[in-house]
Amino acid sequence: MSSAARYIVRMMQSRQTFGSFVLDSASGVLRRNGKPVALGGRSLALLKALLDAGGGIVSKLDLMERGWPGLVVEEGNLTVQIAALRKALGPAPEGQEWIATVPRMGYRLIRASSASNESDSQFPVLAVLPFANLSGDVDQDYFADGIVDDIITALSRFKDFSVIARNSAFVYREQNRDVRQVAKELGVRYVLEGSVRRSGNQLRIAAQLIDGGSGAHLWAKKFDGTLDDVFNFQDRITEKVATVVEPHIRMAEIERSRRERPGSMAAYDAYLRALSKILAETVSENALAYAMLTEALALEPDNAHLLAHAAWALEHRVTMGWPAIGANDREKCFELARRGLEKAAGDPTVMAHCAMALVQVAREYDWGMAVLSAALDSNPNNMLVVTSAGVATLHCGEVASALALFQRASRLSPRDLLAHISQCGMAHAQIILGNYEEALTCATRALAINPNFDPIYWMLTAANAHLGRMAEAHHYLGELVRIAPDVTIASIKSGQPAKDPSRLAAIVEGLQLAGLPED
Repeated sequence: MSSAARYIVRMMQSRQTFGSFVLDSASGVLRRNGKPVALGGRSLALLKALLDAGGGIVSKLDLMERGWPGLVVEEGNLTVQIAALRKALGPAPEGQEWIATVPRMGYRLIRASSASNESDSQFPVLAVLPFANLSGDVDQDYFADGIVDDIITALSRFKDFSVIARNSAFVYREQNRDVRQVAKELGVRYVLEGSVRRSGNQLRIAAQLIDGGSGAHLWAKKFDGTLDDVFNFQDRITEKVATVVEPHIRMAEIERSRRERPGSMAAYDAYLRALSKILAETVSENALAYAMLTEALALEPDNAHLLAHAAWALEHRVTMGWPAIGANDREKCFELARRGLEKAAGDPTVMAHCAMALVQVAREYDWGMAVLSAALDSNPNNMLVVTSAGVATLHCGEVASALALFQRASRLSPRDLLAHISQCGMAHAQIILGNYEEALTCATRALAINPNFDPIYWMLTAANAHLGRMAEAHHYLGELVRIAPDVTIASIKSGQPAKDPSRLAAIVEGLQLAGLPED
């Protein structure tokens, strides 16, 4: 990896942004529109604590511990420092203070967009409430609290939403609580709650995700285990909840944007609408998504999510071999990815999209793999990150490692919006290994999830051809040509990474056997 690539990776991991501000934790410098803002050490420590909470409430006690570590100070000192910090930051775009006071609880940082005048355009906020202990055994309180602590930690790694601090949520311990009222008081859009029940050696954990505005249940799940394996059980619950909650919030946000702000050009709404179009996996919807993102970028040229998704849209067209949008799609994709990485501020989703553009389009294999490694370290439960790492590893690393990443993605979130990619990736890996029956099983699962994804038909055609089932191979080739009329061997080769040509060789051979034209 080049020194420039290493620098960008380090920079992404140390930067936090809000509005027109960027805080570089490594240097301890806050900048507004690129210009330094004069802040003292304690003000910087308080700002960092508020940023770390991701828009959630931070208690006064926690702030005093961050600003005056190891010292006992009067609460008035905190009030003075918060006032000084507010003065230095100035007003937010909507005219309110950047730092909001939450009566009897603490403070929170308003995460508004620098270029949007819509107060509700920032990413949603989630509260994880204390899980109710239904066992009648107070000794199980520690286990319930441990589950919640782990879930908060895991969910805090996601950047598509914020999770409020534990101390704020744990004020609501009573079991007969009105979730909608709690959501209103905490200023959150979603609430995760649950319960723990013990019967002898058996444990049952229930969790449910609720829309804080309507009280509607978005997802619910029960987990059963035993006290003999309590720590593994706790880890499994944490991993599963973290993996499932994120896509449910994302889908709820897409529907919310469609319903409440269908014509908005705010960055967040543009990102949501474009995301749904990219996931449709069609030539026309992809083009609409890119046009929408380009229009939004004209208003917010430094928005990392818009840059990353615009790069994703172009990367997808190149990878699929679809007709170009402009005269230089490859160069534009690389430019968007590079800019997205510069603004990523450690967001693993942004990093993953941009890394895929590096690997798939720019052929910057070492750089892309380094960024994906950093994204995995940042959030190993993000299915986009895990799936992207699997695709890149399939082309640039060990096939067994790629297969393991796809299997992990499929195991943790089989109904994720990207589940068809992980299943198709497994099919690709199995074809490389010569396991054509296994490849057909995986590709068939992918087809059931999303029948618009071109590579699924590559796998189904090639695997059947290698097995001598030419009637089936011709059928799936016909389906491929139906959704991608211009597809050829040359167009598929041109859109795929070429670090190791053997990774695509068996698929190309199978497509040739089935009769796909060379060009």
